[in-house]
Amino acid sequence: MNNRKLYTIDTISEFHKISGLPKPQHPLISLVDYSLVEYQIEESEISWVQDLYFMGFKRDIQGKFHYGQSQYDFDEGLMSFIGPRQVVRLHISKSEKKPSGYLFAFHPDFIWNTSLATTINSYKFFGYDVNEALFLSEKEEETIIGLFKAIEKEYQSGIDQFTQNIIISQIEVILNYCERFYQRQFITRKKTNHQILEKLEIILEDFLKDDVIDKGLPTANYIAKQLNISTNYLGSLLKSVTGLTTQQHIHEKLIEKAKEKLSTTELSVSEIAFQLGFEHSQSFSKLFKNKTNLSPVAFRNSFI
Repeated sequence: MNNRKLYTIDTISEFHKISGLPKPQHPLISLVDYSLVEYQIEESEISWVQDLYFMGFKRDIQGKFHYGQSQYDFDEGLMSFIGPRQVVRLHISKSEKKPSGYLFAFHPDFIWNTSLATTINSYKFFGYDVNEALFLSEKEEETIIGLFKAIEKEYQSGIDQFTQNIIISQIEVILNYCERFYQRQFITRKKTNHQILEKLEIILEDFLKDDVIDKGLPTANYIAKQLNISTNYLGSLLKSVTGLTTQQHIHEKLIEKAKEKLSTTELSVSEIAFQLGFEHSQSFSKLFKNKTNLSPVAFRNSFI
């Protein structure tokens, strides 16, 4: 049985304490120089769940991070993002290389009742796995570090009625840059993306085989698990490369298979609906009509 202790990090102060850092200069936000982090624990492996947002730019970390179902060695400069209430595991191993980079943390209370509070969930990379981190070019790296430093300078210069709004604006700029950089990463990794699309097609083909009984409809979560990537990353990649969401890809495949069965078999509409995983044939007919502007029966009759 796994008796590994699960740490809870609810505040910036607790994060500084477990990281061996001085008390934070601001109660709700902090920029940490990763070369100064010395985890104050005896275990070689720790797990924690935090009530904080983390944006990390790290290189040569002494160990492996596990996030979701994946792990990653931080031996190159890259960014990762972790949202509140998510579990992170770190296996600590000593290395001659000195870790470097920055970790920016902020508590949800800092963005409460601001524009960012209503938009932060639209940045899907807070739900990506560690192995889906953002690789930065040297120029992109300079941009992010410059913005991190600007935030640090702002909260170190004294807190007044303008501090929060200025920092919120800077965080939004960072997030928008990262959104742009992820789009660039999707575009430049064409070979990997093509392989994922090919695998997605095979997964859907296998799922929709006639001999599968009581399978239900394929879901984005099922497909992502088969591809060993997160649901959020799959959705973002497909949207960037094809312009379609994962759900739309599933629907396109369902309609393709439905057309095949309607035009080449004598199966009833209900039988086809159940073979494709629909619980009710009415739901199938509604989706088919929505996608083709024809009912299943009208589509079949067009071949007569």
